[in-house]
Formats: sequence, structure tokens, C-alpha cells
Amino acid sequence: MSSSKRKKQALVVDDSLTIRIYHSSLLRSFGFDVDMAENGMEALEKCLKKQYDLILSDINMPVMDGYEFVKKLRSYENYKLTPIVFVTTLNSETDRKKGFLAGATLYIVKPIDQEVMKNIIESIS
Repeated sequence: MSSSKRKKQALVVDDSLTIRIYHSSLLRSFGFDVDMAENGMEALEKCLKKQYDLILSDINMPVMDGYEFVKKLRSYENYKLTPIVFVTTLNSETDRKKGFLAGATLYIVKPIDQEVMKNIIESIS
């Protein structure tokens, strides 16, 4: 790997510490540097300070939910094309449509494992 190549940066947004740690470890196993946030507001603040290559976000979170976070993030030019994946327990067609309308690239229902994560990364690469 040449010194000009940087590690891909990912942000995991979920109000559950267990989920944040689990998703982060999966992403690290695929070579990502990972930051974590526990709600959309914290995630938005991190995104304004650093450019991420991939964002995994829950939807139901305190302070700012995933829908609002993604809508706001998509308003920034440098995040218009960034892959954003909702990883959620919300499984209805209405929730899914709302997720894509907010700006999600993919919508995955929890739980995810290493194979699902690999498919996510391959589908957005």
C-alpha cells in the first residue's frame, strides 16, 4: 500500500453502545478507521469536522433521529454522495420509504453479521 493511500473513514451512529461497538468492530475488520456517535446531533457535529467514506446510522435515537440526521447531512455538498446505510429494527415499507426519502443509500434491518457487512461494503464500493 502506498503512503498516499489513506484508510477509509466510517462513522457508526446508534444510541446503543453495544451496537456501536459491534458495528465498529465489523467495519474495522474490513480495514476502516471508525468513529462513533450516540445520536444524530453528535454525528452531524463529527461530520462537519471530518469527512467520512461510509456512515451506518440507526433511526430511533434521542436528541436527533436518523431521518433528521441524514436529511441535514445530505444538505452539505461534501456529503451528497457519501454512502449512508440505515441499520435499524424498523421493518415496515413506510419506514423504508421514509429512509430512502431522507437520503439513505441502503436500508438494512438488524441484526447484521460479517457477511451482511461485506455485502454492504461491496455494494457501495
